[in-house]
Amino acid sequence: MKKYPYGRQCIQQDDINAVVEALSSDFITCGPRVTEFEKAICTYTGAKYCVAVSNGTAALHLAMLASDIKSGDEVITSPITFLASANCAKFCGANVVFADIESDTANISASEIENKITAQTKAIIPVHFAGQSCDMEKIYDIAKRNNIIVVEDAAHAIGSDYKNTKVGSCKYSDMTTFSFHPVKTITTGEGGAITTNSETLYKKLLAYRAHGMHKDGDMLTDWRYEMRELGYNYRITDVQCALGLSQMKKLDSFKARRRQIVDFYNKNLGLPHLVEKDFSNACFHLYPILIENRKEFFHKAREVGLMLQIHYIPIYQQPYYAQFGYNPADYPNAEAYYKRCISLPVYPDLTDEDLCEIVKRIKEIL
Repeated sequence: MKKYPYGRQCIQQDDINAVVEALSSDFITCGPRVTEFEKAICTYTGAKYCVAVSNGTAALHLAMLASDIKSGDEVITSPITFLASANCAKFCGANVVFADIESDTANISASEIENKITAQTKAIIPVHFAGQSCDMEKIYDIAKRNNIIVVEDAAHAIGSDYKNTKVGSCKYSDMTTFSFHPVKTITTGEGGAITTNSETLYKKLLAYRAHGMHKDGDMLTDWRYEMRELGYNYRITDVQCALGLSQMKKLDSFKARRRQIVDFYNKNLGLPHLVEKDFSNACFHLYPILIENRKEFFHKAREVGLMLQIHYIPIYQQPYYAQFGYNPADYPNAEAYYKRCISLPVYPDLTDEDLCEIVKRIKEIL
């Protein structure tokens, strides 16, 4: 019996060839392919600057560092997301404030964000859940009126569009972060990136990525460097970026296939699911359905080879975050969503025959 995970990488021979070529070159890290990958992301998104890093969590952490987030500051984000969206603020000593989600998209609610703002709020991290952009124009307007920085967590959303602009363009934010983990739309194995249109933020990101080092002279003639702040080793390798460059060429075709899969499920399952807003043209990372008796369904699905997943346990329910006194009653939409959500397989290698088989198995266990 063929098993179907909820997501997986799509690696083809040209990807393998690109990696082999990088391994045979003079640079396998901190070389020209890193710069080429960053330029490719800028060209695709329309952002002025890009900094590629070791993973998506590192991208979020660097964005917080570049935003000068410190102890006592507050950072607002969604409770329905991966841990890193909140942890990055905790890394800097900030307090995480959760704003409830929209019931129909599972994206963070702009009105709930506005209700959570205090004098200590320094940043907002909207998470583009499942690949669909949050309503960034509304969120950015709220942020600018309150002098708050906006960092889009687009770990799910490379390739997505919001109001005819690419997610990552930073038209409605200060920075956007991406993840290139294998289950994401494109992969570098592990990897991430930050885009921005601010030269000031760009220079901070570069320094924080490499131990806080600054080198003002010509690298070929001057050996001196200065560590001006405490940075990290969040660099990415040329080998990873060779894979990323190859994958970027397929991003639009990956997106098209993902949208076909979502459309197939919508037409053939007839189960409650998240909706796509008129302003969105999403590159879907996930396809969550909303189902009663989810625990029973989850185990039955595994028995028939459907290796489904829950996205996500609300972060405030995690033991580490429970100590801070969050009240689940403050997030009724997040609570309702979590009780019913389960993600079906979405990845480009799924054939039409695979999709028919997946739908058949789901209908048999309902």
